[in-house]
Amino acid sequence: MAQFKSKFPKNFYWGGATAANQIEGGFDADGKGLSAADFVEYIPKAERTKDNAMEITSEQIRKALSGESTARYPKREGIDFYHHYKEDIALLAEMGFTAFRFSIHWSRIFPNGYDETPNEAGLQFYDNVLDELAKHNIEPVVTLSHYETPYGLTERYNGWVGRETVDHFVRYAETVFTRYKDKVKLWISFNEINMITISPFTGGGILSDKEDNPMQAKYQGLHHQFVASSLATKKLHEIIPDGKMGCMLARMTFYPNTPNPEDVLKAQKENQDNLFFTDVHARGEYPKYMDRFFIENDIEIVKETGDDEIIKQYPVDYITISYYMSLLSSVSPEGEITAGNLFNSLKNPYLQASDWGWQIDPIGLRVTLNDLYDRYQLPIFIVENGMGAYDKVEEDGSIHDDYRIEYLRKHIEQMKEAIGDGVDLMGYLAWGPIDLVSMSTSEMSKRYGFIYVDKDDEGNGTLERSRKDSFFWYKKVIESNGEEL
Repeated sequence: MAQFKSKFPKNFYWGGATAANQIEGGFDADGKGLSAADFVEYIPKAERTKDNAMEITSEQIRKALSGESTARYPKREGIDFYHHYKEDIALLAEMGFTAFRFSIHWSRIFPNGYDETPNEAGLQFYDNVLDELAKHNIEPVVTLSHYETPYGLTERYNGWVGRETVDHFVRYAETVFTRYKDKVKLWISFNEINMITISPFTGGGILSDKEDNPMQAKYQGLHHQFVASSLATKKLHEIIPDGKMGCMLARMTFYPNTPNPEDVLKAQKENQDNLFFTDVHARGEYPKYMDRFFIENDIEIVKETGDDEIIKQYPVDYITISYYMSLLSSVSPEGEITAGNLFNSLKNPYLQASDWGWQIDPIGLRVTLNDLYDRYQLPIFIVENGMGAYDKVEEDGSIHDDYRIEYLRKHIEQMKEAIGDGVDLMGYLAWGPIDLVSMSTSEMSKRYGFIYVDKDDEGNGTLERSRKDSFFWYKKVIESNGEEL
């Protein structure tokens, strides 16, 4: 019997992904307004008291605005991509990137979110970035909202809780579609849209302490994002007929901890809770399994006439995901608990973990891709995957990150297997190809990049860029279209 050999398609996208709030800096430059990310404080690891430090209170906002706070806000600084974008894009091109995902900082275009006219300096900045990418033949993949809700919308409407935010988002989307219609074909509406139910301020600019029923508020905000995404998709297809809109999910694949049917049932429910977001985006309707959840949690989604029809009529064109780990489901969660980006989980004895406790599961990526393709029959694009780790700079300036190479190699191998299984996979964008400020902890020491940035957790450093061993390895991967790993 001949041995089956899977290959990546010729038009497969290879590259990396970033977020404006984690790389740009220039938080108040050239007319930019404040966003949710600009209020995220850096808390040293030894001083953290809870796993999820991403939520912000009204009092923290007040102190930040009044100048009373002595906290550092690393996402205001990023790695100064705002002034280094040409140099950074040249390095990505040197690796051979065929695609680069970045986000537009909404408050760089509409400083308060609700402004009548856009900020020309902000629009011009992204024109410059896109022109630089085009010069190097790198396809842009642009996220409209990546944890960057303008603070003006939080102040006026409590972010996405207010229905008015839908119209402001659609105007923003229409503005950038019109401006960049000849430069961008691949778009994503909301980064990891499930974040709004985990950290409402991060995902939706919602201050939970202003709400009598925070659970109701975050699912109401989510509904508004669903409607906004569909309306933006409608605008995209009108303005850029060959443009494609993707949704984005932080995919958390749950395994039952044991063959106990109760564990199996719990895993099924937790997978449904995670896939709910793409079910709405791709299938165009709320799944029936959520009815019980809403009743049991006293949630009643307020919908305007026509909302269900809008969601049904304008689903997404492709699915995008972040994938970093798998988790275990158990009705008797006894044992060692491991860390995670959005969730904690029982430790899986068959898996290793990163320096931050994220369980490394390459085969889980193949499982995830097959499950998603079976469920939706839409093209899938991995737009985040990578390993945050401590990197050591040697005396000669070299950085030997074999652990990162090994992580990426194993995941790419499983992607190839998934393609052999029949999955329509568009591409692979490694997270943080250049070191950036961590989303969840605002650290610099949690490094993902192929490119090292000389900056530490306290904000010290020259910002000099240098190539790690993984830089040269990934260059060969791209040159060989995934054959040389």
